Amino acid sequence: MSTATGIRNGVGESVRRPDGRLKVKGDFAYSSDLHADDMVWGATLRSPHPSARILRFDASRALGLPGVVAVLTHEDVPGHPLYGMKVADQPVLAKDEVRYQGEPVALVAADHPETARRALRLIEVEYGIRTPLTDSEQAVSGEGPRVHAQRVDGKDELGNVVRHVRIRHGDMAQAERLAEVVVSGTYDVGMQDQAFLGPESGLAIPAEDGGVDVYVSTQWLYDDQHQMCSALGLPPEKVRLTMSGVGGAFGGREDVSVQIHSAMLALHTGRPVKMSYNREESFFGHVHRHPAKMWFEHGATRDGKIVYVKARMIFDGGAYTSTSQVVIANGSYFAAGAYEVPHVEIDGYSVYTNNPPCGAMRGFGAVQSCYGVESNLDKLARALDIEPVELRIRNAMTTGTMLPTGQEVDGPAPAAELLERLRDRPLPPPGDGAFGLPGGLNNTTRGEGVKRGVGYAIGVKAIGFSGGVDDRSVARVRLSLADGEPVAQVHTSAAECGQGIVTLQAQIVRTELGVQQVTVLPADTQVGDAGSSSASRISWMSGGAVQGACKALKERITELGGDGDLAQILVVHGPLEEEYEYSHRRTYPVDPERGQGQAHIAFAFAAHRAVVEVDTELGLVKVVELATAQDVGKAMNPLAVEGQIEGGSAQGLGLALMEELHVKDGTVRNPSFTDYLIPTIADMPSVPIDLLELPHPDSPYGLNGVGEPPTLSSTPAIANALRDATGLELGRVPVRPDDFTGTGGSTDTDDSTGPVRS
Repeated sequence: MSTATGIRNGVGESVRRPDGRLKVKGDFAYSSDLHADDMVWGATLRSPHPSARILRFDASRALGLPGVVAVLTHEDVPGHPLYGMKVADQPVLAKDEVRYQGEPVALVAADHPETARRALRLIEVEYGIRTPLTDSEQAVSGEGPRVHAQRVDGKDELGNVVRHVRIRHGDMAQAERLAEVVVSGTYDVGMQDQAFLGPESGLAIPAEDGGVDVYVSTQWLYDDQHQMCSALGLPPEKVRLTMSGVGGAFGGREDVSVQIHSAMLALHTGRPVKMSYNREESFFGHVHRHPAKMWFEHGATRDGKIVYVKARMIFDGGAYTSTSQVVIANGSYFAAGAYEVPHVEIDGYSVYTNNPPCGAMRGFGAVQSCYGVESNLDKLARALDIEPVELRIRNAMTTGTMLPTGQEVDGPAPAAELLERLRDRPLPPPGDGAFGLPGGLNNTTRGEGVKRGVGYAIGVKAIGFSGGVDDRSVARVRLSLADGEPVAQVHTSAAECGQGIVTLQAQIVRTELGVQQVTVLPADTQVGDAGSSSASRISWMSGGAVQGACKALKERITELGGDGDLAQILVVHGPLEEEYEYSHRRTYPVDPERGQGQAHIAFAFAAHRAVVEVDTELGLVKVVELATAQDVGKAMNPLAVEGQIEGGSAQGLGLALMEELHVKDGTVRNPSFTDYLIPTIADMPSVPIDLLELPHPDSPYGLNGVGEPPTLSSTPAIANALRDATGLELGRVPVRPDDFTGTGGSTDTDDSTGPVRS
């Protein structure tokens, strides 16, 4: 097959995203911009209580309001009343009880959004309020009420523990004899929100065949479809989903939000139904990052060789399962960090409480455990009187290192090189002018009491689905002629959430087929499943499927006489199309007793060095620089790769210093961007990026996942820099100003900070 020369914007080039200019100008069409003729608006009545019985429900006044078309309750769910990503335990609409503040109780459809909101206020619900379970430690111990009264043969089968992950590797008795220095500490992580800027929204249109067409922003069209079909009592061919414009995701769009509710209203009313959350409702309408309570212990020899790691972690999953089982698994798998650790004892618990449901967020459990292990490693460095970065390099894992799960790392593992590159980078100069000082342009300080600190951290995370999940992705590529020139169309169900998969698919087709004009069709359920835009997998999996379809086309063209001109081949034979399903090697679940197994397909590494300046009198922090080094395998689109690394670092900074959803007695106290703070341009430091391109042997083009790893190491690097500057324990993120001034209080109560065994 001969291809045109001079093809531009292929693999390895920095290609601008087609949606970039539209988003900057404010012209991009998000799912909240959708419209259809004869459309009505849907709205959700949510529980104000974290735990209560529903004693009485009366919608008569709402139904009497002019413009109200329908009010639906649990009795109107046409199919299965429960849904969920991994376990169907969440009611489509609450029946007899509510288990968290914000749980959906009823739906309203009206001819105007304000009418729908007024109707919600007219619905009368009488609740029998119960004492909520909000302490995750009590959930593990069995104290307090059961969030779910699940009984099997008259016995309480689960209690409030969703999953206990138990990992045992090596010989801990021998390890404790070998360890000459032991340190331990407790570390807490607050509840972080994905804080995407485009709230949940979508449009459902009833179809003549009795089905429904839904246009929605999501991370996984097919998983949404699966849950919708169950709840609606319809077969997949009658529940058709199309991706609409997504205003950010970061894990928060993996669980369904408006999908089932809008479709129920559309099927009930026979009219298109649009649902769009406001910012406050969005905080209740999606899962959050699991808050965590963690205890870590490191044992080492006096020359700084880590002998063992012990860890106990409790992740608060809130009222329903979502992805809590796999989040705690992921956190537990990597609780020993990016290090060679021969002996490991890890216990990870995810639990039910009456707090808001938690699930997927960028880093997926490994963020929490990375913060714990990296914080305790700095404590070990102080006890050994070894520079923290040198201790890390001395123990860094390499290719062939055995993980706590008994699996060897068989791809590139440049942990030491990443740390060395950061160590050797010159430190930035002091801040220039008032803006460069803690407090910025508020002029709250002139530099008195400002101390500088430097902190390092490195993270490792699995790429792709793990633990026996059959990870596959489908793509369809079509070649045809337009004005006498070959053009290509790509069709997948891969969700474009801002990470650039649309751009990447076109780059692959240009590279493989030598066709300049490439159109990426809207993602929908009319082509095979591409899987979720999560786990840093979509470039690998969907990219592999597109590459496979292109290679199949090239083989077919060769069979048709491909030494000739491609345009002429298409003239003679007409359009050509191939579909390809890509899969990788099989993974397996770990065994429940010792947590051993071949659970992963690949690993990604990222490291950060944070330089901070702290006004210790006022508790103000300025992150001066957040340098990072990361192995990306192959920078498929270098500009997009850098954007992902900068974005992940920004979210890590947010978790370190400001982002926390405050929940007291099960009630959310700050559901707005006025009170839930996210980093702005004034908060972000310089982020120098050092890219390594060590091709992975199993992936398309040698690429590796890049989106999640920066979020792992950025938070503990900043926390370690703060400890370096102040000498304080700072056992909780986000770190607050009063943690520096002594009016707050660290949760780190451990006093085992030095040598305890000779």
